[in-house]
Amino acid sequence: MAEKLAPEKRHTFVHNGQKVFEWDQTLEEVNMYIELPKGVPTKLFHCTIQASHVEVGIRGNPPYLNHDLTHPVKTDSSFWTIEDGEMHITLQKRENGKTWSSPIQGQGILDPYAADQEQKRLMLQRFQEE
Repeated sequence: MAEKLAPEKRHTFVHNGQKVFEWDQTLEEVNMYIELPKGVPTKLFHCTIQASHVEVGIRGNPPYLNHDLTHPVKTDSSFWTIEDGEMHITLQKRENGKTWSSPIQGQGILDPYAADQEQKRLMLQRFQEE
């Protein structure tokens, strides 16, 4: 049943016509997906997750993302990995069940219809788990 309640698709944040990141969420976590530039060794990428801030970039360069999060996260259980040319950032919500309108404060906020659908999906997921 949990598979049916997983996000149906990722939300995309586009800025100036370029995809910045994609994201989805469950009751417990928010996942961000960043397509990495080809030809850069993966060991040069870095990600710093703080309770209310995230920074992503390539060592020796200005950060690609350097923003406050919409809501606080649990830093001890948040993490990042690189798979198939994509950085996956898993942010553990401090408040389980809270619906996020975007991972980044003031950026890529869901439209009212999408936010309502997301809230309904998470409420159904919570109901199924209880």
